[in-house]
Amino acid sequence: MDFSATNPNLLAVGLYDGTVAIYNVRNTGNDPVLDSFESNGKHSAPVWQLKWIEKDRGSGDEKGEVLVSISTDGRVTQWMIRKGFECADLMKLKRVSTKQGKKGQETQKKTEAFISRQAAGMCFDFNAKDPNIYLAGTEEGHIHKCSCSYNEQYLDSYFGHTGPVYKVQWSPFLPDIFLSCSADWSIRLWSQDQLQPLINFHSSTKAVMDVCWSPKSATVFGCVNEGAIEIWDLNVNTLDPIIVSVPAPGVQYSSVIFAYNSDCILVGDSEGQVSVFQLRVMPTVENNQVDILQKLVNQNMAVKGNNKK
Repeated sequence: MDFSATNPNLLAVGLYDGTVAIYNVRNTGNDPVLDSFESNGKHSAPVWQLKWIEKDRGSGDEKGEVLVSISTDGRVTQWMIRKGFECADLMKLKRVSTKQGKKGQETQKKTEAFISRQAAGMCFDFNAKDPNIYLAGTEEGHIHKCSCSYNEQYLDSYFGHTGPVYKVQWSPFLPDIFLSCSADWSIRLWSQDQLQPLINFHSSTKAVMDVCWSPKSATVFGCVNEGAIEIWDLNVNTLDPIIVSVPAPGVQYSSVIFAYNSDCILVGDSEGQVSVFQLRVMPTVENNQVDILQKLVNQNMAVKGNNKK
């Protein structure tokens, strides 16, 4: 779900049956003001993420705030509320192979057949610097960089995860850097110029359900796996989290987000509850925090370059 920034009373919700619905939280009734239930463009599989996006390109109805959704039916879809909830597909995700063939034509034919199938979409995030560019994470573990101007091919594909990608998020401080988390127990730090991850983070043998950058510190991010909340600070340690909190028996954490106006995080769990945790004894935010993250990125890019040689 996601609240509109332009109209904060509008809440968009993606449902398991593929419906996208918009609710006016000012209304006392339970019915949505708009939904895609009877739309020809309705998703045919669960909607795993949706988000209001401010588009500054184009003209007329192509500018302003639009709603974007991603589904396991392989579609990344844009919805326009000013046109009676019409929709258009930004991308139909296709499966790709990471294996290089050794037997010429036979392998090539197999690869072509493989690419022809749809890829299940799990998550996405638009780049703050260029809102025409977005990342899409898939069930097969791949991340694709896409453009709103091209709906037939990817700009780049990033390989590293071996399980479904549950979350991908651009850094709010460095527009070329992003994080991802997966069912393969890992979190990975990427540069959009490198098709392989710069740093892999492993702290448990649990699926990592969500990851989120801190809005206050360039080197801090939080994540939740099935067994714990973790807070990482890359300026302190890249091998282990600086804070770990374990849930009550039988409870599994599912989502996390940082509060913008306080030193707190909000965490959702398998019981349907949202808990607020205060972050205490956090390292002081350095004035050169962005430079620290950039230095870390540069060091790891240099290591990756030397390994290729």
